[in-house]
Amino acid sequence: MSAANTNPATASAADRLYLRRRIVNAMAIALASVAALFGLCFLGWILWTLLSKGLGGVNWALFTQNQPPPLEEGGLKNAFFGSMVMCALGIAIGTPLGIAAGTWLAEYGNNRKLGTAVRFVNDILLSAPSIVLGLFVYAVFVMNTGGKFSAIAGALALAFIVLPVVVRTTDEMLRLVPAQMREAALSLGVPQWKVTVQVLYRSASAGIVTGILLALARISGETAPLLFTAFGNEFWSTDLGGAMAAVPLVMYKFAGSGFANWEAIAWAGALVLTLFVLAVSLFARTFLLRNKIAND
Repeated sequence: MSAANTNPATASAADRLYLRRRIVNAMAIALASVAALFGLCFLGWILWTLLSKGLGGVNWALFTQNQPPPLEEGGLKNAFFGSMVMCALGIAIGTPLGIAAGTWLAEYGNNRKLGTAVRFVNDILLSAPSIVLGLFVYAVFVMNTGGKFSAIAGALALAFIVLPVVVRTTDEMLRLVPAQMREAALSLGVPQWKVTVQVLYRSASAGIVTGILLALARISGETAPLLFTAFGNEFWSTDLGGAMAAVPLVMYKFAGSGFANWEAIAWAGALVLTLFVLAVSLFARTFLLRNKIAND
């Protein structure tokens, strides 16, 4: 049938439908843009507040002096050290376990009921409030060691936050590796463990490292789990078996103290912590993008 013989009523209905779809599409785009702008405005407001209140407190003393008594000058040297130690230990504990569990899920647990159960439990841990994980470590570890708060207990709580993130990332990245790469390596007589280490890990390394870095960015700002485990320490301490300071704990204590110097230090610590998380996130995305371009 030629265009000249097209039913005018059919053409008119099609035009109305096309016009309605364009209007609905324009309304959806407008609403999405307004929602995005609304969220960005709040994000900008938060960043501006952090910069305006925290920038004045960022100085050399913040990194070279311990937290001070009220109305005296000081810094967050002990808190920065404590956060660094506990985050490093949390990553060191959670990463190997997470990579091992994620590897088992991707390579051996796809068609098993146990694999489904492990993924389900991992999803629960991934969405569980961090304070629940802190209470768990408090009940299982702190209470069974004489009720002694310690940096080790804090690192264990952070490791429980790192673990599900690394498990999920490793599982997803390894499942994205083409099956042909596994089959090609196995057809050459390469043992399964060598295929995993030398082929699969190498192909998925960018995504796994990105997941580890994002887990680091998440645990660096956790406060609730450390309240029940590391507890905090006003003095410099390198004893992993004793209470240890952390930047989020000091911020929690100083922010509502009513002392001007403590509040200034809290805002400065919040700014430094935010910039650290931003730097880690940008590095993770840059690392992933570079590897993607290199592979392409």
